[in-house]
Amino acid sequence: MTPTSRALIAGAAGASALNAVTYLDMAIRARPASSAAEDSAGRLAELAHVDLGDQRTAPNRRSGLGPLLGYVTSVAAAAGYAAAGGRRLPTVGSVLALTGLAMIGSNGPLTVLRVTDPRTWSATDWITDLVPHLAYGAVTAVTLRALR
Repeated sequence: MTPTSRALIAGAAGASALNAVTYLDMAIRARPASSAAEDSAGRLAELAHVDLGDQRTAPNRRSGLGPLLGYVTSVAAAAGYAAAGGRRLPTVGSVLALTGLAMIGSNGPLTVLRVTDPRTWSATDWITDLVPHLAYGAVTAVTLRALR
């Protein structure tokens, strides 16, 4: 199995864990879904001058593209980590590194696109973002280690 294949599998597994923890949080706290991924997909389409369709179809395309961007970020973080030689770290170090990469990879573009501003987040907002990313980091690190 190639390093790229391992990163693809581990990143997808991590993204699944992130999504599961996010959905569990939504169910427990009865909080609504975030529109950040859809908003960023729409903003990227605007910047690239890509027409997502009319008022009826554009929201559906944003709904599909938003989560896909999350999977791209997850796989890219895993691939970047593996390419940088991070797999030599102890498991806890790998979890923290992957968590950080995923948070930067998702929140960085959201901030640049002005979809969100982490400087305005409450402690609850930070925890709501951190916990699913920790799940991503843990599952991705363990998966990469298992696939070696």
